[in-house]
Amino acid sequence: MDKQMITDRLHDHLTTLTRTIGERSVRVPEHIELAAAYIQSQLEAFHLEVQRQTYQYRGAPVSNIVARYRPSGRPSGHYVLGAHYDSVSGTVGADDNASAVAVLLETARAVTHADGQPKSGPAITFVAFTLEEPPAYGTRYMGSRVFAARARQAGLAIDGMICLEMVGYTCHEPGCQRYPFPLQFFGYPETGNFIGIVGNRKSSRFTRRLHTSFQRNPHLQVVTLTVPFNGWILPSVRLSDHASFWSEGYRAVMVTDSAYFRNPHYHLPSDTIETLDFGFMAELVVSLAGFFSSHTAE
Repeated sequence: MDKQMITDRLHDHLTTLTRTIGERSVRVPEHIELAAAYIQSQLEAFHLEVQRQTYQYRGAPVSNIVARYRPSGRPSGHYVLGAHYDSVSGTVGADDNASAVAVLLETARAVTHADGQPKSGPAITFVAFTLEEPPAYGTRYMGSRVFAARARQAGLAIDGMICLEMVGYTCHEPGCQRYPFPLQFFGYPETGNFIGIVGNRKSSRFTRRLHTSFQRNPHLQVVTLTVPFNGWILPSVRLSDHASFWSEGYRAVMVTDSAYFRNPHYHLPSDTIETLDFGFMAELVVSLAGFFSSHTAE
């Protein structure tokens, strides 16, 4: 994979989402629609089957963008890769969460443009979720809650869901990486140049398999955390779309730069494209594509 090309395309996505479109909050619903249309057009360009999962919020339609990939042979399983595309009010949300949307798009490109169409491997559903941020956060109007609930009602089998949540910020000074109590005593790195994988107990095997696969990329450091009781004893690990899947009994993990435990621009107007590490994001694309190309269902 040409990492420079990945880096350049990631920058293009971030430029469109944060500069051309800008704030993507419920305060500016037309910008949410512009982001949805952009994501849909990108996924359609990869010749994926793309649909909108539309529902009503405050009397207006909002949509998850859902794209499905199937190998040419019989799928060996089914994974979901998701990221929310809205931003909190007052910010263009570069790390939170345009970084993750860009990585999702480039992972979809890598999977669909692999040398030779794979005859085997898992089916993958790529989902850009709407309305993860307040005031919809924690309500039934979260895009991921709508998707996960409808998936469970339809009896959809999902071997693992990967939630991309803030994946573009690094820091390199000792002590710049913080942790929720009591994780600071567990020997985790003091610098923020790693990607984290957070899973619940039910997802522990999936977490290990993803970690093992990511370790094949020597250019991206990875640490993992498995939490009991669906994360309720450590509420900060539930603050994204993976928790919607935990609540429906699916195996799911959050892949993250650790949000406000590392990034001082969290939910601030200063969360801009200039703060991001595009090489770091490109390595995550490589690791995700490698997982999907080399792994089958549990």
